[in-house]
Amino acid sequence: MSLERAVRAKIAGKRDPQQDKEAQEWMEAILGKKFPKGQYEDYLRDGTILCELMNKIKPGSINKINYSGGDFKMMENINKFQAALKAYGVSDLDVFQTVDLWEKKDIAQVTTTLFALGRQTYKDSNWNGPYLGPRPAEECKREFDEATLKAGQTIIGLQAGSNKGATQSGQNIGASRKILLGK
Repeated sequence: MSLERAVRAKIAGKRDPQQDKEAQEWMEAILGKKFPKGQYEDYLRDGTILCELMNKIKPGSINKINYSGGDFKMMENINKFQAALKAYGVSDLDVFQTVDLWEKKDIAQVTTTLFALGRQTYKDSNWNGPYLGPRPAEECKREFDEATLKAGQTIIGLQAGSNKGATQSGQNIGASRKILLGK
């Protein structure tokens, strides 16, 4: 098997059809239209649906969507979507590369990006549409008074462990090291 085929098989193995289905249903619910039969990446490939999705989530985030034109114009849609994602607060690490979708190299990463967008909608107080994925964890800040902090200084944490008087004396793990200095 060639290296390229092995890499493609590994990337295809990362795809989760259930996640793809959830992402598609989420987009359909927001946009109010069903995708045609087939794989959803074929419908997303030109970037128009992604731009429309972003404008539904955050109105005005993409000012001009290209519905016609050559490949360059369609890839420009994907780039505009990616820029709008980052402006919306989605981490760079979660955003797919243009070729991942355009050349269908890593559709699992495209789905991961959609889930990251879905998580980000939880943080948007203006968003009242459907959500995708689990709710992100929120900070649980704790305040301790001075007496509690002082009492904690005398306790040995469980991470530190306790040997209860045990030592390693007498153990010979491996051969002893002999250093002979000139005669």
